[in-house]
Amino acid sequence: MASSCGDILVKEIDKRASGQAFEVILGAPAPDAKGEFPLSPPKKKDLSLEEIQRKLEAAEERRKSHEAEVLKHLAEKREHEKEVQRKAMEENNNFSKIAEEKLNQKMEANKENKEALQAAMSEKFKEKRERKLGAFL
Repeated sequence: MASSCGDILVKEIDKRASGQAFEVILGAPAPDAKGEFPLSPPKKKDLSLEEIQRKLEAAEERRKSHEAEVLKHLAEKREHEKEVQRKAMEENNNFSKIAEEKLNQKMEANKENKEALQAAMSEKFKEKRERKLGAFL
C-alpha cells in the first residue's frame, strides 16, 4: 500500500508481528520554493539596558535559589548523618551497659559458687580432721 501527500510518497515495505517498515520518498523541491530554514540566524533585537539588567538579576536569583536549595539538601544530609551516628552511639552504649551487667552477674554468681565450694571443702576438711583426732583419742 502506498499513500501520497504533496511531494512525499510513503510505501509500506514490510509488515511483521514486531512492527512495520516504511519507505519515505521525498519529491524534488520546486525551483521557486524558498527553504524553510534560513541560512543565516535571525537578527536579534537590541536589548535595552533595563532588560539586560532584569535578565541578569533573574539569573542571579535563580543561582542563589539553586545554591540555597543545595545548601539545604546538604544540611539535611548532615543532620541525617548526625542522627544515624547518635543512634549508633546510643545502641553501642546500651549494648555495653547490658554486656557489663551480664558480666557482673556472672562474676557475682562465680564468686558465690567459689565461696560455697570453699565453705563445703572447709567443712569436709574439718570433718576429716575431727575424725582423725577422734581416732587418736
